[in-house]
Amino acid sequence: MTKYHELKQHLQGNSHAWLITGVAGFIGSNLLETLLKLDQKVVGLDNFSTGHRHNLDQVEARVTPTQWQSFRLIEGDIRNLADCTAACYGVDYVLHQAALGSVPRSLEDPILTNENNITGFLNMLVAARDAQVQRFVYAASSSTYGDHPGLPKVEDLIGKPLSPYAVTKYVNELYADVFARCYGFKTVGLRYFNIFGQRQDPAGAYAAVIPKWVASMIKNESVFINGDGETSRDFCYIDNTVQANLLAATTDNPDAVDQVYNVAVGDRTSLNQLFEGIRILLEPRFPHLKDFKPTYRDFRAGDVRHSLADISKAQNLLGYAPTHRIDEGLKEAMDWYVRDLTG
Repeated sequence: MTKYHELKQHLQGNSHAWLITGVAGFIGSNLLETLLKLDQKVVGLDNFSTGHRHNLDQVEARVTPTQWQSFRLIEGDIRNLADCTAACYGVDYVLHQAALGSVPRSLEDPILTNENNITGFLNMLVAARDAQVQRFVYAASSSTYGDHPGLPKVEDLIGKPLSPYAVTKYVNELYADVFARCYGFKTVGLRYFNIFGQRQDPAGAYAAVIPKWVASMIKNESVFINGDGETSRDFCYIDNTVQANLLAATTDNPDAVDQVYNVAVGDRTSLNQLFEGIRILLEPRFPHLKDFKPTYRDFRAGDVRHSLADISKAQNLLGYAPTHRIDEGLKEAMDWYVRDLTG
């Protein structure tokens, strides 16, 4: 039995109070669904700047009425300390997912990115500390590795940031470390590597690559690959991400706290391989994809060439054991993508 399986069994018989910031977003709504199905009490904080109410509607449809009644939504902003304070009241665990993502967006508007990802993060740290929250788990980022050339990426070896977004996520780690040293406040950072899965938004200029490509292929629109397609990423299915958050929040291993972990699967997939994998899965339902080809264009500013995680630290200290590699995750998510885009 895995550590995560043991944890889920334990939670089903022991209710705790959780706060999820960014609860209406892709990752936040998946965390919400899992926790409600485990009969936990959840407070959600979201300003709906990037999250969507229909994500919450989908969660409501997938849990029981009694479970849904254990959820309370606060429509507020992490840039407002009073909202953070109200959300943290009476909470055992914080899962801080709220942020303004996207490297290109941070290049276009570094001030707004800073307000959300640094000021908002500090507000949440202060509010959670003052509320005496047991554990503060936050979404860090693989962008923190910057220009460090080493592969696989190991947590204590980072380079210089390549975008304003990467700067903000690195500052999050610095603040969390300082709060641990100065206040004894327990934090865990999770460096996400290219998370994908159900409820990931395919629309907009900053959409993640997988839902964006799926949408374009279904609609027979051009799929653009930045560079030669040999850029590679460690794609991580959403179920793995949920597992890492819950393990980090509840671990009783003292050595596992006040740490930062890679959240990935330890596989490297090129954009060319990803394109072909999606095309093959969609072709039986969309015959126009039989000879479908991508369109190549220039590399994108701020992007790293290759990304691959060493996940041994999370495995050893948290008991993290990914359940889905990219092929399994794509197969599981594809039905949702197709329903969402054609329904």
